[in-house]
Amino acid sequence: MKPGNRLFKKRCQITRSSMLREMRERNFERKAFLSLWADRLFSWKGSDPVIFIEQAKKVFQTKNGPVKAVDNINLSVQEGEIFGMIGYSGAGKSTLIRMLNGLETPTEGSVTVAGRKISTIKGTELRKARQEIGMIFQHFNLLWSRTVRENIAFPLEIAGVAKAERDKRVAELIELVGLEGRGDSYPSQLSGGQKQRVGIARALANNPKVLLCDEATSALDPQTTDSILDLLVDINERLGLTIVLITHEMHVIRKICHRVAVMENGQIVELGPVLDVFRRPEQPITKRFVQQVTEPEESKETIQHLLTEHPDGKIVKLTFVGVSAEQPVVTELIRSFQVGVNILQGKISQTQNGAYGTLFVQITGDPAEVARAVAFLDAQQVDSEVITYE
Repeated sequence: MKPGNRLFKKRCQITRSSMLREMRERNFERKAFLSLWADRLFSWKGSDPVIFIEQAKKVFQTKNGPVKAVDNINLSVQEGEIFGMIGYSGAGKSTLIRMLNGLETPTEGSVTVAGRKISTIKGTELRKARQEIGMIFQHFNLLWSRTVRENIAFPLEIAGVAKAERDKRVAELIELVGLEGRGDSYPSQLSGGQKQRVGIARALANNPKVLLCDEATSALDPQTTDSILDLLVDINERLGLTIVLITHEMHVIRKICHRVAVMENGQIVELGPVLDVFRRPEQPITKRFVQQVTEPEESKETIQHLLTEHPDGKIVKLTFVGVSAEQPVVTELIRSFQVGVNILQGKISQTQNGAYGTLFVQITGDPAEVARAVAFLDAQQVDSEVITYE
């Protein structure tokens, strides 16, 4: 089993330090530096993926004609990785994740999970393969006539595990997911977050190699969502478990995922480390998802108002990644130029790959001095963009 996320974080820190040293010594262009940093970020992982999808397609036949839910997907997920898939309703992400445990069979292509070709096996062999693939659901899917303990034990009963061993495993899982003292409670006596913890424990009962999460936090409030995400990260760190999750919330991707695939119309339109996707989103749909986290609607309204009230000023969006988030860019700007600087909105978020921050500032003053100030920002080790709204 590959090391968990603690090793991942440690290696990220080592990589970042060595990369900065290389950048100074070899004077890399920023773009080349970031590309190399991203390559090294995942170089410690094994060469063999635990999930491998090759040219997968899924077509549903309807009375109105064929519907292509998944369209020629090629994807690999490494062992110990937390991999996110994000897209709006109808993007094909639920169909794709159901292919990973054989709930859906691809019309074309192949799906391999933990060394088994899920897309072709059936019967007993498929049931054995599913014991290595846990899954949690948006609406929990608990057995309401069973207690917490009995719900968690259910997969072990099906697998024919002896009662003594079953009881021991259930006790371990109850402690792992933080449900001590609730083993004899029924689902109707639990909160939404507690129900999902039961679902996670049940999914882990057979010691799976892969955990699939189908919109696992969509039915929860923000605080409970964060607690469930923290639990998933803890499980990833402790067990080195590969986690694949689908969501329509960029906050979920930002908080726990190492890499993300953006889906639209059954296709993966963008793929990469979360920090890179946040920093340089390429597709319009990806930019909309990133704006969920970086540009709240109230900020857009404030910026539009200031652009109307101060047409001679400039609104600049600064993007900080990693160590650049600690640079005193605004302080240097104020010291070096005769301009007014008004901070409109800012936020620094942590991803599994490092810090990511955005800052919106308004720069006012003599047009020539403002232009020099904007040029100064362009030369810094941060991304800067002059914002214009029509």
